[in-house]
Amino acid sequence: MKWWKGAIAGVLFLGAAAITVGGLKERPPPSLEVQVAKARKGTITRTITGAGKVQAATTVKISSSLSGDLVELLVKDGEPVKKGQVLGRIDKRIYEAALKQALASQNASRADAQVAEVEATRTAQELARVEGLVAKGLASGAELDQARAAKNSADARVASAKQLLARNVAFVDQAQTDLAKTTLLSPIDGNVIELSREVGERVRGSELSEDVVMTIAALSAMEVKFEVGEHEVVHLKPGQPAEVTLDALEGQTFSGSVVEIAQKALIKNAGTEAEVTSFPVTVALDTRPPGVLPGMSAEVRISAETRNDVVLVPIQAVTVRAARSLPDYKESVEGGALTAKRTESLAKVVFVVDADNKAKVVPVTTGIASDTELEILTGIKDGDRVVEGPYRTLSKELNHGDVVREPEPGPGPGGMKGGRKS
Repeated sequence: MKWWKGAIAGVLFLGAAAITVGGLKERPPPSLEVQVAKARKGTITRTITGAGKVQAATTVKISSSLSGDLVELLVKDGEPVKKGQVLGRIDKRIYEAALKQALASQNASRADAQVAEVEATRTAQELARVEGLVAKGLASGAELDQARAAKNSADARVASAKQLLARNVAFVDQAQTDLAKTTLLSPIDGNVIELSREVGERVRGSELSEDVVMTIAALSAMEVKFEVGEHEVVHLKPGQPAEVTLDALEGQTFSGSVVEIAQKALIKNAGTEAEVTSFPVTVALDTRPPGVLPGMSAEVRISAETRNDVVLVPIQAVTVRAARSLPDYKESVEGGALTAKRTESLAKVVFVVDADNKAKVVPVTTGIASDTELEILTGIKDGDRVVEGPYRTLSKELNHGDVVREPEPGPGPGGMKGGRKS
């Protein structure tokens, strides 16, 4: 009876020991669930985006350098106009009176000039006669000197009269110009986009400041002006193609090109932590979109650079790790001793999944980026399987050598199993 009880106790002891030993054995770490994509060869375009406002390529403010009452306005807001068309008129009575006064002064000075010329002719003839008498001994030298003085005085009066006539002619020209300015003409073909004055209001003209009566814009040529950062403007050049979308016209895209890149930066919040440096860029639309008006909101995508037949990965597949944590990291040797770098440097890396489903960290050199993909210059090749997510796993949790797995495929259409293709 006692022997079988001992046997049972021995079996139970051995079983417990086996379970304990099995539990103490080192188990492989659990695999991480990740999303995997394949590096591929293709074409990538660096795109630079920005938001701005539509404006006319040519906008002219119509004002007058004259002061007066606006007595006539011949156009309405939004009305098309032609170059040279009369837009309005300022009360011209005071300027007509000024012109008449200038003409009268001009006529008087012209008559004075004619009288002076007649007198100069008479004194010239008298001088010639006296010179003849002196030659015959019939006149004295004093008479000759007197005749010469009279001639010189007459010539001086002619010169003075001509100068006064020229000044009065200029006054007439100025008066005629001022009178012409009372009629407001359109300098371009376009549309009236704003009326700033009404009939009866006084226009206060000045050469130093403008009192705008209306604004005309050439709506046939439209453009978008926006700002880009200092790291993007270095990739822009005039003539680069662009696509423009308008908030008011959903689902439509219009083509254009870069026509102007500012050479001076706009600095906002200078000297603070929120300092922002940007450069204004202008993109001209190839054609005016129907119904588009100045001031509408627009988004621009500029194709700054295109490269063909390059290795591409999803942009989220590239992350950063401390250079010291990479498998092939080597410390520098100085004086025979190993010295670590004083500053922590970061390296761009991609996690490549090998045949054993292990993630291998690979340093890479990147090129240009699109909205979704990134060019890889060195580090991986076409067809390599790379980890592209989830973001938290890729950026913090995943380490070199970790075993990874892809998500189980879910039910697809028609009850078939299907998953994401790498």
